[in-house]
Amino acid sequence: MTEFSSLTRVIRAGIETDTSQGAVVPPLYSSSNYTFAEFGVPREFDYTRSGNPTRALLGDALAELEGGAGATIVATGMGAVTLSLISLLEPGDVVAYPHDCYGGSWRVFEQLGAKGHYVFEAVDFSDTEGAAARLRELHPKLVWLETPSNPLLRITDVEAISAVGHELGAVVVADNTFLPLVQRPFDLGVDVIVHSVTKYLNGHSDVVQGAVIGKTQEHADLFNWWGNVLGLTASPADSHLVLRGLRTLEVRIQRHLENALAVVEAIKDHPAIKHVYFPGLESHPGHEIAVKQQNGFGAMLSLELVGGEDSARRFVEATELFSLAESLGGTESLVAHPATMTHASMTPEAQEAAGITRGLLRFSIGIEPAADIIADLKVSLDAAVLEESLSPALGN
Repeated sequence: MTEFSSLTRVIRAGIETDTSQGAVVPPLYSSSNYTFAEFGVPREFDYTRSGNPTRALLGDALAELEGGAGATIVATGMGAVTLSLISLLEPGDVVAYPHDCYGGSWRVFEQLGAKGHYVFEAVDFSDTEGAAARLRELHPKLVWLETPSNPLLRITDVEAISAVGHELGAVVVADNTFLPLVQRPFDLGVDVIVHSVTKYLNGHSDVVQGAVIGKTQEHADLFNWWGNVLGLTASPADSHLVLRGLRTLEVRIQRHLENALAVVEAIKDHPAIKHVYFPGLESHPGHEIAVKQQNGFGAMLSLELVGGEDSARRFVEATELFSLAESLGGTESLVAHPATMTHASMTPEAQEAAGITRGLLRFSIGIEPAADIIADLKVSLDAAVLEESLSPALGN
């Protein structure tokens, strides 16, 4: 019997499993409940909050994708963050998290910390030696990693930090939303992976969903139990759509990666740009680590514009191709202003500590033809810098 690759098994998740009608694609099971086989004898599924055939197929596929024992599929990416925290922590436990993490994650850390449930400590994980020393001071129960970070694309040495975390008895969780297929956190020592499934895994900007994947069966069972207890599990219809999205994940990711490299090469020296944040550049501080632990550099990049917020506004007003919207990882190209959008929940002090300025724009590079993306970016960047270059003459 042929031993197929993990990716082939993901692409064919549920294919030809319908024994009733012989459907090639697995049907959507929308029923909220299921009959017992007989008195006191439940079937595999009894109530959709607890388990559902469509959602189970997706969970198996994502566990296969990441090389884990099992996945719990929840209603949102933030639901995945919350589920992992509640499942793994006891009152008073210390959590070490990235100082430049996603704004929604920062908010839940801040609010749970303010309520006194757990203790959250920000760490700069891009400084491996400094982070290791800080972890040894904190002795955390949980180490939360996000690499590349959102939105500055800083890189964490996952293997090194995981080793320190385990030395201290901590569970290491990695948010791998930015790099499905491109980064394998379990192979680097991580214990738990979370995803905002909304993004690349679904890939079509029509589902909001999250996933928590355990490397061991013990963790997988724990997340399933708490997902049911808390009522966080996702809808079958959304799971059906994500299964469809997974079938094109590899070809989409490849196009995303190719486009991002072409875009950065074409615009990196534009006079409107003060700084390019992209791990694929050799000048990026985390480039060598990214080369070591990633199979590509992702399709997210951020630009610091020379004119600050005024330039960012002019860029957004000029672009025709980039939609001004939150989220990422869809087929369409998006631009966001982190300070007022994705990271608006962070205090000004937290934004400053993370390096988020008013002139920073974050880009999700889509799968449109690269030439069109580049053309639109150049026109928009020209518009962003035009007034700055004319202002001295106007002053005379």
